[in-house]
Amino acid sequence: MDNERLIRNLSVPKGKIDCVLDTDTFNEIDDQFALSLMVKSEKCNVRGLFAAPFLNDLSESPADGMEKSYNEILNLLTLMGREDLKKVAFRGSEKYLPDEKTPVASEAASKLCELAAGYSADRPLYVVAIGCITNVASAVLMDKSITDKIVVVWLGGHDIHWPDTREFNMYQDIAAARVVFDCGCPLVQLPCMGVVSSFYATGPELEYYLRGKNKLCDYLADHTIEAAENYAKGRVWSRVIWDVTAVGWLLNDGDRFMDSRLMPKPVPEYDGTYSFDSSRQIMRYVTYIKRDALMGELFETLAKKE
Repeated sequence: MDNERLIRNLSVPKGKIDCVLDTDTFNEIDDQFALSLMVKSEKCNVRGLFAAPFLNDLSESPADGMEKSYNEILNLLTLMGREDLKKVAFRGSEKYLPDEKTPVASEAASKLCELAAGYSADRPLYVVAIGCITNVASAVLMDKSITDKIVVVWLGGHDIHWPDTREFNMYQDIAAARVVFDCGCPLVQLPCMGVVSSFYATGPELEYYLRGKNKLCDYLADHTIEAAENYAKGRVWSRVIWDVTAVGWLLNDGDRFMDSRLMPKPVPEYDGTYSFDSSRQIMRYVTYIKRDALMGELFETLAKKE
C-alpha cells in the first residue's frame, strides 16, 4: 500500500462504516461495554462478531474461553433485542498460533477472509480486536491479500514507555501479535497501561447513568459493580473498561475522544519488550484518552431505547 493511501486509512473514517469485532467477551466486564457500543452506534454496520480464545481463572482452556465468549456475545444480543445479529456471530480459534507461519482454522478466521474479499483499500473493512489477536492473525496467514482490504484496530500491549509489554491480550499469543504488526495492514494500536488505563468507571456513575434505562444497562451495571465490589472488598474502587476505547476510535471524528500520532510499528518480542526500527511501516498510535467525553458518549448510546 502506498504511503498516501496508508495515511488515509489510518485516519478516523467518516460516515457509516462496515466493521467486525473480535472479542474475548467472557474474560472481563469491558468487552461487553465495547460490543454494546459498536452494536448500538449509528456509525457502525456490524458485519461480524468473533469470539476470541482466552485462558485465565475464568476458563479451563483457550477453547473453553472462546466458547464462553461466544455464548456471552449471544447473551448480549438478546439483551439488546438484536436477534438478527446472531447470524453474524462466529466461534474463533480454540488455541493460539503454534508459530508465526501456521494459521489456526476457525469459523471466525474463515469468515474474516470471506468478508474482507469484498472490500478494498479505498473502502476497507474495519477489524476491531479487543482480545488476543489469534483470529485476525490466522486470517492474514490464510489469505495475505486481505491486508490491503482491512484496517485493524487493536487494544493490546502497553505504552512504549512502560517497563514491559506483558499485557494479557498480547502475551497470550505473541506470535499472532508479531504476524499482525508485520503483515503490512493498516494498524491502529491502543496501548493498555499508560494510555487506555485512564478509561475507568465508578459505581455511582453506573447507577446514575445506566440503572433502569434498559435491560442491557441493568446487566452491565450489575455485572460491573459486582465484579468490582468482590475485588475491592469494601474499599473505594473504580473499574477500567478500556476495551471501549477501541470502538471509540472509530467514533473519534475531530479527535473528540482521543489523541494519537503516526509512528513506525514496533516489534513485539517474546521476552516481553518491544524493539524498534525507524524503517518499518507506520501505524496509528493512540497516546491519550479524553475520558469524560468518551464516557459520556458511551452512557448516552447504551441508554438508548431498544
